[in-house]
This record gives sequence, C-alpha cells and structure tokens, in this order.
Amino acid sequence: MLKEGAYPLIGEDDPPPFSVVNADGAANILLVADHASRAFPGAMGKLGLDDWVLDRHVAYDIGSADVTLQLSQSLDAPAVLAGYSRLIIDCNRRLDDPTAFIEVSDGIAIPGNIEIDEHQKNLRIRSFFAPYHRAITAELDRLRLRTPAPALISIHSCTPVFDRVVRPWHIGVLWDRDPRIARPLLDALEAMPDICVGDNEPYSGRHPHDYTIDHHAEPDGLPHVGIEIRQDLIDSKEGAAEWAGYLYEGFRDVLADPDLYSPFDQQGEPT
Repeated sequence: MLKEGAYPLIGEDDPPPFSVVNADGAANILLVADHASRAFPGAMGKLGLDDWVLDRHVAYDIGSADVTLQLSQSLDAPAVLAGYSRLIIDCNRRLDDPTAFIEVSDGIAIPGNIEIDEHQKNLRIRSFFAPYHRAITAELDRLRLRTPAPALISIHSCTPVFDRVVRPWHIGVLWDRDPRIARPLLDALEAMPDICVGDNEPYSGRHPHDYTIDHHAEPDGLPHVGIEIRQDLIDSKEGAAEWAGYLYEGFRDVLADPDLYSPFDQQGEPT
C-alpha cells in the first residue's frame, strides 16, 4: 500500500528514501553515498528487470554503503545514504541529464525507464531524489551551527573493467578547483604500498555528472572530495573494512586541521 503525501511511490512496508547514521558524530564532516542501495519499492516492480541485474553495478555502487558506514564510525562523522537503486533515479545527476532516468545501462535495457512521462519523473523526484538531497542540506546546515564550512565526502565504487578497458586504479580521488582535501589524500594514498591511485580517474570531479558535490559543496566553498573504489576490492565486509581503513589513514591528518573548515571562493582562494 502506497503512502499518501511526501513519498508517493514508497509504500508503508518499503524502506525510507534515505538513512542518516551517526547523526551525533563529533566530526565536522558529512559522508554521503548516492548509490548505496539496490532497493526498489514494491509498487515499481523492479522496473521490469530480472533479479540478477540488481546484483550488478548498474543497480548500485557495490560496497559503497559498507565503506561509508565504516568511515562514519572511524571518523565519528554523520552520513547520509540514499535508500533506493540509482536505476529509479540517479541521485548524483542533474534532473535535466538524460542519465538521471537511464534507459540503457552497461548494455542492459531498463524497461521501466523507456519513454517515461513527466508525471512519472516527478513522482520519482518527490519520492527519492528530493528527500535525499533535503537530508544532505539539513545535515550540512546542522554542522554549520558549529563550523563555518563542514567538509563533504562522497563515496562511490566503480567497476574493474568498463567498455572492455581494464581499470588499473584501486581507488580514485575526484576533485575540481578545491585541492584542500584531495591533494593531501592523494599524497597519503600514493605513499601506501601496493595501492594504485587515480587522480581524477576513472572519473573526474570536473565532470558535470558529479551533481551532489556540485550542488551541496562547491557553491558555498565547502571543503570536499569524491572517492571511487574498485568494487571488486570492497564487495565483502572484510574488503570494505580494509579500504575504509586506508581512507581513514589518508584522511586523518587533513581532516584534523581546524583551518580546513573555512569556505573557498569560486576561484579556489580562501575567503
């Protein structure tokens, strides 16, 4: 049975559109996971997909939720995790981006996304996209009560092979004009043995697909960074814990610097 009101596509027995964990964390940091879940509400029938598709990267970022939860505890930071599959609506895309409601992903047709109308898109925005981003805004506003510019860290995972090209990077650090977290993190990770680190690889923080950071961090000059970890390294609890540990070590010094938590202007200069 569907609820009436705020989330029209989410039924009473379905999970919420987002979750907030460690809301009382002491760190002036917010972790986010845009693609944390492979869930579908009962009313949407998995968009006509077979169950095996839901185990693939097209449905969610494998391991990203576990890494985010581990980091939330080790950094003592709050985190916001999206509650549903990116195939319903991609919470890391602008709403005018065709891939927000993707019709074919990694060669797999998504039947429930073929030629959907504006009304259906609006229902998905109201049910999934808007609540998740309101939650991020609310958590950042709460953190601003104790620091001028809380840090935003976005956690994703990526496939080891894309379009028949092998990706050598174990982890990628994504950033644009603000180097305050990215550069020290890159240096720290590159100093760790046997880790292949990508600087804006396999994706770039300068690409407009990076909606969450572009919308919540860059306009207000919040310190931020995007993380991509290869999913085959974090597809188990043990792997996720290991890579969360590497990230904790990489983040520890830069995030402990109180001077980090001040805004940058659009030219990348401290304000």
